[in-house]
Amino acid sequence: MKRFWNSAEAVAQDDHWTVELDGKPVRLPGGGALAVPSAHLARALAAEWQAAGGEFTYDDLPFTRLAGTAQERVVVAREAVIEELARYGESDLLCYRAEIPVSLVEAQAQLWQPWIDWAARELGSELVVTQGIVHVAQPPAALAALTQAVAMLDEWRLAALGVLVPALGSLVLGLAVVRGALAASEAHEIATLDERHQAAFWGWDAEAQTRLMRVGADLAMAGRFLDACAE
Repeated sequence: MKRFWNSAEAVAQDDHWTVELDGKPVRLPGGGALAVPSAHLARALAAEWQAAGGEFTYDDLPFTRLAGTAQERVVVAREAVIEELARYGESDLLCYRAEIPVSLVEAQAQLWQPWIDWAARELGSELVVTQGIVHVAQPPAALAALTQAVAMLDEWRLAALGVLVPALGSLVLGLAVVRGALAASEAHEIATLDERHQAAFWGWDAEAQTRLMRVGADLAMAGRFLDACAE
């Protein structure tokens, strides 16, 4: 698409904020005007539009895409979104530990177990940890507690969680980021422990490194979006 505006700015309305391009509101693919709850988020969105080049795609507007997801998908299908995200708790990355080598077993215990403990302490979700990749059923009460934690989030944080959880493979880490207990970059380091441990011995292949960088960029964007929502 070609840039068709000169100026993008955040504009206060009665109970929300919009972004206007030369005085006209940004409209989402569904036709509605973009509307967000805070000045900080609206200004971040306006800055994104102002920075867009002469030729751009929606990939160049990640905040806008995420806000659009919140407004056009999460709001209208909230229960389905909650169910979809909560299901990740059934097979959370942190619950599946290596059996060998000892160095990886110890590293997982050091980096992963504190967040399993955090989930028990802060969310009331006592998850079962196992060794190997064979599925282990989690206690219904633990899964219910995770579902409740997801359901407490507003549409903006649910949209961000929808980026975090699939990228991390962990609902626990995603909730820790959304709740401000963990930075998105730290969550990325924790979630990619296995890959980094293997690369320390065998080196990175280009494809794996590219994927890791792409996932890291998505997580960083979701983290910045959450920061903007918090202001």
